[in-house]
Amino acid sequence: MKILVINGPNINMLGIREKHIYGSENYDTLVELCKETGKKLGVEIECWQSNHEGDIVDKIQWAYFNGVDGIVINPAAYTHTSVALLDAVKAVSIPTVEVHISKVKEREDFRQVSYIRAACVKTISGQGIKGYETAIKYLAEEEYKR
Repeated sequence: MKILVINGPNINMLGIREKHIYGSENYDTLVELCKETGKKLGVEIECWQSNHEGDIVDKIQWAYFNGVDGIVINPAAYTHTSVALLDAVKAVSIPTVEVHISKVKEREDFRQVSYIRAACVKTISGQGIKGYETAIKYLAEEEYKR
């Protein structure tokens, strides 16, 4: 099984940005957590990050043509603005779990809208970077396959 972990804008700034919201763990720690979780489960993990919406759409489409069985995605700010990401996930029909590090429900009103959620099999929010572990386990245990 192969899972692609996609991170959107500013996730590469973990450990630097708003530690009271996102915690003090950095992006390298997040990547290591994902890789270790995959190793324990016998799942191949690829982690990828971009600050550019079109690049994220391209990576979702890439997943379709490269044998990816599941996607874990933290679209970050694009969660609340991007119909393009929603359409990309719908187009590829790869089981996708939406992850948010912070407790989105406790944040600003504009953050209550998630366009991508309509195409996801599950949403995980407010677990910090451990939410990625939960998402990977969910996809692996459900044994989603194309």
